[in-house]
Amino acid sequence: MKKSLQVVSLVSALMLAGCGESQKPQQTAVAPTVIVEPVAIVAYQPSKAYVGRIEAVEDVDITAQVTGYLKQRHFKEGQIVEKGQLLYTIEPSSFEAQVASAKASVAQASAHLKRAENDYLRAKNLLPRGSISQSEFDTKQAEKLGADAQLQAANAQLLLAQVNLSYTQITAPFTGRISDTKVSTGDLLSPSSGTLTTLVSLDPVHASFQLSERERLAFGFDKYQGDGESNSGESNSGGVEVTLELENGQQHPQKGTLDFVGNRIDLTTGTLAVRALVPNEQHTLLPGQHINVVIASTNTQDAVAIPRRAVQTDVAGDFVMLMSEGNVAERRNVELGAQTENGVIVHTGLGEGDKIIVGGLQRVRNGLPVQVAPAKAESKPEAAE
Repeated sequence: MKKSLQVVSLVSALMLAGCGESQKPQQTAVAPTVIVEPVAIVAYQPSKAYVGRIEAVEDVDITAQVTGYLKQRHFKEGQIVEKGQLLYTIEPSSFEAQVASAKASVAQASAHLKRAENDYLRAKNLLPRGSISQSEFDTKQAEKLGADAQLQAANAQLLLAQVNLSYTQITAPFTGRISDTKVSTGDLLSPSSGTLTTLVSLDPVHASFQLSERERLAFGFDKYQGDGESNSGESNSGGVEVTLELENGQQHPQKGTLDFVGNRIDLTTGTLAVRALVPNEQHTLLPGQHINVVIASTNTQDAVAIPRRAVQTDVAGDFVMLMSEGNVAERRNVELGAQTENGVIVHTGLGEGDKIIVGGLQRVRNGLPVQVAPAKAESKPEAAE
């Protein structure tokens, strides 16, 4: 009996010892120490990069307007030509002859008109005396009017002959770079010959790109009037400035200005056509070239900025850990924007007054309590991270 009591006492002691050990970790658990910062509200100029394409402001196919043999080409292929510069000469002999013939017709019609006018004046003086009949007077008057019409027709033919003669000299309609020639000296040219060469302007050029409906509203393109002014009357090129980045990473030295916004959203892509006018004095930009178009708002707006080190990423996207009421960690998904000197911009997920955890994130879990490190120790968890 005595041994039985000893065994029971021993078992009870072991059970109590086991319960004490199982409860000990819960009693000694310590909340992780973290560094907390309030989100910063900064003045921000929204900007975004788009893939665009360079287009020529002027782009023309040079063609022949009259039929004739090509006499001479006056340019080097690929060179810059000035407005009005002579490009091709078509053999002008036949057209010069047509001008001479038209001038002779004008002279003949002028002489005929002069005689008809003299006959009309004589008839006009004789009619009151009864020396001629009314019918004869009407005839002289009609002859005068017919001679006048013949002179006008002759002048029109002369003008047409002179225009055709001018077409024998094909000139550049604007300043730009000319391409290779498709014809050679001696070829018979006509309006049906097709393109002789092409000419494109290089300064300035257009930079065309597409942006979404949401970005149209964000950058204020809905206020663009097409004349560089907003609805408020401010001359701000649509409220944005345009910068181009070349494929080698360098920036085009001159900024562009918005000069066109489309009038409808493309139903297929859900985007809006936008175009900027960009100076190109050095001709570094060529039509057809792909370019990165960076547009930035000229107007600042308040935005949330946080340190980049506070952002974590998993399969669900970017998120940060907040310290909510009761010093409890809370996960908050965010949509990030551009990186600025004040931190990374957060478009959605955070607001003024939120406090985010920026240090000691390794042991922080959603819903678990945390404790804030003293101000003097803020740098230690940061270093440990």
